[in-house]
Amino acid sequence: VQLQASEGGLVQAGGSLRLSCTASGGTFRKPGMGWFRQAPGKEREFVALVGWTGGNTYYADSVKGRFTISRDTAKNTGYLQMNRLKPEDTAVYYCAAAAGSSYYYSASAYDSWGQGTQVTVSS
Repeated sequence: VQLQASEGGLVQAGGSLRLSCTASGGTFRKPGMGWFRQAPGKEREFVALVGWTGGNTYYADSVKGRFTISRDTAKNTGYLQMNRLKPEDTAVYYCAAAAGSSYYYSASAYDSWGQGTQVTVSS
C-alpha cells in the first residue's frame, strides 16, 4: 500500500488544520491508520491511531482533546483534525499503515509510511 498525505501548512497558535492521508494500490486492508510526528532533534512520536474496521481511536496524551482522528473507508482516506494548535505541535507529520501489533504507539508497529508533511505553528 502507498500512502499520500496532504500538505500541511503554517498556522497561528490556537488555530486549526486538517491533514488527510489517502491509500492507493487497492483497498486499504490494514488494521488501522496512524499518525506520527517528528520535531527537529527529536524522535518520531505517536500522535493517534484509528482502527480501520471499527473506528476505535487512540491518542497521545499531548494531543488528547485537541486532535481528532477519523477515516472514510469508502475513500481509503484517513484524517487528522488538529484544533487549538500549539507551537510545540510543530513537526513533520507522517501517516502510516498499522501492521497489526498491539504496540500501536511504536513506529515499529507500522509497515507503510507516507512522505511526511510539515506543520508549523507560530506563536
